Amino acid sequence: MKSVLGASKALELLVSMMPSEAHLVHGDHMMDVQLDTLKVNDIILVKPGEKVPADGTVVEGESYLNESMLTGESRPVKRVIADQVIGGSVNGNGSLKIKVLHTGKDSYLNKVIKLVNEAQQAKSTTQNLADKAAKWLTFIAIGVGVATFIVWVILGKDLEFALERMVTVMVISCPHALGLAVPLVVAISTAISAKNGLLIRNRTAFENSRKITAIVFDKTGTLTQGVFGVTRYESVSRELSREDIIRFAGAMEQSSEHPIATGIIAKVKELKLELPKTENFRSISGKGVEASLAGRNTKVVSPGFLKEYNISIPANAFTSSSETVVFLLIDEKLVGFIALADEIRTESKEAIETFKSNGIKVMMATGDNTAVAEAVSKQLGLDGFYAEVLPHQKVEIIKELQRKQEYVAMTGDGVNDAPGLAQADVGIAVGSGTDVAAETADIILVNSNPKDIANLILFGKATYNKMIQNLIWATAYNAFAIPLAAGALYKTGFVLSPAVGAVFMSLSTIVIAINAQFLKGSLKK
Repeated sequence: MKSVLGASKALELLVSMMPSEAHLVHGDHMMDVQLDTLKVNDIILVKPGEKVPADGTVVEGESYLNESMLTGESRPVKRVIADQVIGGSVNGNGSLKIKVLHTGKDSYLNKVIKLVNEAQQAKSTTQNLADKAAKWLTFIAIGVGVATFIVWVILGKDLEFALERMVTVMVISCPHALGLAVPLVVAISTAISAKNGLLIRNRTAFENSRKITAIVFDKTGTLTQGVFGVTRYESVSRELSREDIIRFAGAMEQSSEHPIATGIIAKVKELKLELPKTENFRSISGKGVEASLAGRNTKVVSPGFLKEYNISIPANAFTSSSETVVFLLIDEKLVGFIALADEIRTESKEAIETFKSNGIKVMMATGDNTAVAEAVSKQLGLDGFYAEVLPHQKVEIIKELQRKQEYVAMTGDGVNDAPGLAQADVGIAVGSGTDVAAETADIILVNSNPKDIANLILFGKATYNKMIQNLIWATAYNAFAIPLAAGALYKTGFVLSPAVGAVFMSLSTIVIAINAQFLKGSLKK
């Protein structure tokens, strides 16, 4: 009961993280309202030390927020204007005005709670095995109990002795331990995972993470910081100046949320440039963006797009293997390029060493150019890389690895990478932030930290091992205890009473509950 309640309290703790009231801003005045009356686009004030009442975007102020109970990130994270915040996180020393994005059932916290509930109730292959074993143990207990009674009566023992032996068999073989062996571990592991920013949607895939032999990473934002800074920008057209290149690219990218777009916009703000208006903006899947700018078809695209359409790449575009380069096209003519750099995460090297020490090959699939991909691969000591890859090509990479008998995990953002996540044996959506409904992923990691993925796989192994340990204990206990209860050692003078049998039965359940609790120390952060 303590084990089950402990796991349930983790969910209650998540529920209790939301405050009951919010400070609603109405023009120049403010009023306290109940949380359930908040609407999307309302402006709310969060004072220092208070909990954020709802998911939203910062419209005024800056502060450090503690999101550790929601995302597993131990350090407070800085939030400034235009940053998104999660309902339930704790505000630091600054005041924030927030525009509400999600309320009620649509909030991040509610989606987390729903996912945890579903995962705790879902049954994996191991759970089904335990259920079948418990069912058969019930039949065995009744059958052996009746057979014990009949045998002792035939052997000439009195009715009281035969009945006592039958009752002892049925008491000692009660399938409590076997029935609890897996559900206890499931409840505890799911609650621990949610508290550390690991959201399990598919329990079987989570348990099967122990089988992973190869993992395919996306590069940007996972192995690297995902924070691009513009290092160079050049015009290759007589029509446009260098400033025009960054200005036009900024106009194109202001509607995009890609890390490269963020880097270009940051440069535009630094130079204090005015952006021209664009129309009919659309994303070119895995290749870039396209829009109409001053009536002309304009694109910001990857090197792969130029190769596909046989457009020559300028000789001075790639001067450093650590740079990512995007190209500006106007009416299908190349007019300039922008080079950006993205730093490798400090945690990536350690995570890859963990994978390798566990016999897992680490690959990288990126839409970036070969030079950048090769530089990152060498620096991290990867087992291989695929460069200038489009989203649909990631599926082929996964299939090829599977044909080589690899058990493949893939990490991605759950949107462009959806086909690959679905094809992989274990699909892991990373860096989902408030987008926890990545339907194609088996497991969702709130942060993009590659160490979280390594910890997830090790925790999956630990969880499966606990289940097997509990099943072995419950099975071995019954195989040993039932013959004793039936009176196998009667001739030596050793006979179990029903009361002692009840103690043994309870003890087996306690052993399983205690063993399941040890799982709490196996997820490193």
